[in-house]
Amino acid sequence: MLVTGKQILEHADQNGYAVGAFNVNNMEIIQAIAEAAGDLKAPVILQASQGAIKYAGIEYITGLVKTTAELVDVPMALHLDHGTDFDEIMKCIRNGFTSVMIDASKHELEENIRLTKEIVRIAHSVGVSVEAELGKIGGTEDHIVVSEAEATYTDPEEARIFVEETGVDSLAIAVGTAHGVYKGEPKVDIERIKEIDRVVPVPLVLHGSSGVPYDTLESAVKAGIRKINIDTDIRASFAGAVKEFVEANPGEIDPRKILKPARARMADTVKEKIKVFGSDGKAWK
Repeated sequence: MLVTGKQILEHADQNGYAVGAFNVNNMEIIQAIAEAAGDLKAPVILQASQGAIKYAGIEYITGLVKTTAELVDVPMALHLDHGTDFDEIMKCIRNGFTSVMIDASKHELEENIRLTKEIVRIAHSVGVSVEAELGKIGGTEDHIVVSEAEATYTDPEEARIFVEETGVDSLAIAVGTAHGVYKGEPKVDIERIKEIDRVVPVPLVLHGSSGVPYDTLESAVKAGIRKINIDTDIRASFAGAVKEFVEANPGEIDPRKILKPARARMADTVKEKIKVFGSDGKAWK
């Protein structure tokens, strides 16, 4: 069942859990997420970055996700992750994405508001949800690179103004997480999440959540986080399973046999996350 990001996150907000937003790049990843969500009866967000769309092709991404949504009886949203290009965001809307992210966080507040407001105006006119970002989340996400020195935490008062001015449906905030592989344990500012949640009326999003300790993620959900992005952990599960299989079966050339254990490993990873986020059993009709 394909629904909007707003529908999914409003249900999460009303019921006090977070939805996993898992990045997709190919069929096996989509199948793994669908298996996990279906088995655990969990609403889920399948999201594609601009890099994933360039790699797989938007027609393949949308076709696979739409077919999955028909086959698996849980609420699903198809979301653009970190949209920085206006034309790319419009292409996603035209091709059936039910949610898009406009990431203008590299700009000053006034310009971020202006750019975000325009995307909200267009997307809402055709029933598509919009996520935006305020503050700079460190690390690397496809072509977006934010150094540790450039990363800045989201200011609660600026967040209130931003949401009020733009009309976004959800807000990604910078509270200590980072994209990519962590070199040490991340320090997530739970109190800042609580402060922002008190003054912002829309669901909050946590990016860069792979590698964050589960007790920290559980605390973040209790503090108000309603969407948690996972990419790196899925990639690690995929790569690890493929490497193990190839090392154990060096003469095997059948991609079905090579990729089957990777798909199963990714499904297990997604199930683990879903349980931590509290979204298992939360699917609705």
